[in-house]
Amino acid sequence: MADTIFAPATAPGRSAIAVIRLSGPACADVCRRLTKRPLPAPRRAALRRLREPASGEAIDQALVLWFPGPASATGEDVLELHVHGGPAVLGELLLALAGLPGLRPAEPGEFTRRAFLNGRMDLTAAEGLADLVAAETRAQARQALRQLDGELGRLYEQWRGALLGALARIEAEIDFSADQDVPGDAVEAIRPVLARVSAEMAAHVDDARRGERLREGLTIAVVGPPNAGKSSLINRLAQRDVAIVTPEPGTTRDVLEVHLDLAGYPVTLLDTAGLREPVGGAEAEGVRRARHRAADADLRLALFDGALWPALDPETLALLDEGTMIVVNKADLGRLPGDLVVAGQPAERLSCLTGEGIERLLELLRARASEQMALGQTPMLTRARHRAALHAALAALGRIAALPAHAELALVAEDLRLAVRAIGRITGRVGVEDLLDRIFAEFCIGK
Repeated sequence: MADTIFAPATAPGRSAIAVIRLSGPACADVCRRLTKRPLPAPRRAALRRLREPASGEAIDQALVLWFPGPASATGEDVLELHVHGGPAVLGELLLALAGLPGLRPAEPGEFTRRAFLNGRMDLTAAEGLADLVAAETRAQARQALRQLDGELGRLYEQWRGALLGALARIEAEIDFSADQDVPGDAVEAIRPVLARVSAEMAAHVDDARRGERLREGLTIAVVGPPNAGKSSLINRLAQRDVAIVTPEPGTTRDVLEVHLDLAGYPVTLLDTAGLREPVGGAEAEGVRRARHRAADADLRLALFDGALWPALDPETLALLDEGTMIVVNKADLGRLPGDLVVAGQPAERLSCLTGEGIERLLELLRARASEQMALGQTPMLTRARHRAALHAALAALGRIAALPAHAELALVAEDLRLAVRAIGRITGRVGVEDLLDRIFAEFCIGK
């Protein structure tokens, strides 16, 4: 981190204002060389004319903000230049910065990485920042902001602190019990603490992947026989023509993904090939993909053809389970009974032609999305790496719980160390060097 890095912090293209961020030891010198004036007061915007350092030719009139470290976003000296957002101004200023000694363009996520390395945030907060930048719905943004604010990191640090206290008790007995300075029965003394932490951790992990679903989005696969109206339903729900609709069976041969915002929750609809005995290799591959994506989806929307009522497609019937919503299309034909039941389960009627039942279906989908992704009072687990580390910690604590009352203290201490390290890897306390490149590569340049 001896270099000073710089990058645009705003999106490319024309804009009223563009922001260039710098972080590192040369920030103060860069500010003086660009403005030909002393540094402005810390954390107060100052209007300055920026000049090319070598020739003194004017580049732009800008707002300059100076944040001396360690009280800055990265923990280093930080300089922000708020310039006019034209490509010519931005290009000339970036070229001038690149020509100064000790400066280089930032890598993706390097500003946030420096903030982590300088203790300004832990890894969970850094991941929350990445999720906040990537959030597409209100619920995603709220979850990411809670993680950025440190709720998840504080929860994990509470568990880590409790386990460190238990480990200190065990190691004290190992080191000093011969001198009679420490009471015995350390294993029994720490069991209530370990039981509490294990129970809280297990409840946190056993969350039906709510946090991960919210971060990634709920996947809903629309399945059914050919010409039942799957693509028409997708177009109705998306409120635009995203899927090709023709009377010819087998038109949809690949899985089409459509992203929706349902009451603030992210949802991906999958339009799949009609389930039937395929005609030709392309359709056969489409049916195979349809079955595969339907099996992996969080929810299946089984669509039956109301024109054939009461006949029901056996291929679609075979997919029905508790994770399936049942819908019968073409209600406008008047063939459906008042109480609509399919395979013993209540079904929704709709008409993709007239729009009947579409709003009711949207309400049901919103309710299902809220049920599976609603934010709770406690912070939710959001990433697979967190889940894997917590499983490792729970396994270590489980081994301690299974030990007899007078177990070898060295075995207890070792499993406690493993549990502490596993939790520490989530927040970045220990052993995360191999993860840093992967985590911060997900960020945009300028963050």
